[in-house]
Amino acid sequence: MSMLNFERKYRVRGGTLIGGDLFDFWVGPFYVGFFGVSGAFFALLGTVMLAWGAAMGPTWNLWQISIAPPDLSYGLGAAPLYDGGLWQIVTICALGAFTSWMLREVEICRKLGIGYHVPIIFGSAILAYATLVVIRPVLLGAWGHGFPYGIYSHLDWVSNVGYQFLHFHYNPAHMVAVTFFFTTVLALAMHGGAILATANPKKGEVVKTAEHENTFFRDFIGYSIGALGIHRLGYFLALNAGIWSAICIVISGPFWTRGWPEWWSWWLNLPIWS
Repeated sequence: MSMLNFERKYRVRGGTLIGGDLFDFWVGPFYVGFFGVSGAFFALLGTVMLAWGAAMGPTWNLWQISIAPPDLSYGLGAAPLYDGGLWQIVTICALGAFTSWMLREVEICRKLGIGYHVPIIFGSAILAYATLVVIRPVLLGAWGHGFPYGIYSHLDWVSNVGYQFLHFHYNPAHMVAVTFFFTTVLALAMHGGAILATANPKKGEVVKTAEHENTFFRDFIGYSIGALGIHRLGYFLALNAGIWSAICIVISGPFWTRGWPEWWSWWLNLPIWS
């Protein structure tokens, strides 16, 4: 089915959450909607603020540009523009843009008459970001606990937080999150490889069917989860990757202040070792 034929099936009125028919229009193949407008506004404003912060900084080196959060002394209050205020504005714009995009996806789902799986999974990624820059700083009592917007500065922040807890990889929720991330890549790479192998055969060979995919995995690993099952599995894995990444950072500081290797002392204290 060509794209133009398919567009006629979902370019329908209605399904909007805000604004009714006022923003219910398309620009080329892209649906706009109220949240498309708000998303574009927040994205543009946030980008301008980042550029402004870079212009006020000491360098235009892309690797070294950094928009830092306010000093811890400002607590949860508003900071001066050049002392963390820009970071606060950029954070608001980022959350506004991400949330707008998610709600735009909701409207598209309503138009298509399908479930909200896509905006929900995107919401887990928004949750992970919001945990880093809003939820955890609020629990710790200062916006300064958020990460800076920059490349090297962000990597430094990650490294410093890891050393603050001695060895962040010992965080049990971090272990679970990383496992879900890696397993998501593995499962969907195997799925994508199977699809390419069946739909894009060698020259002179016919296009395979879903039964060929099932047969391959039954022969390869002894089990095939099926066409619907692999998408449900990928959804489950990706959703948990975002959720557990949020959990692993929000418990570090607000709920656990010592080194993470020390958390595992319960294992050494089990009666079975004595």
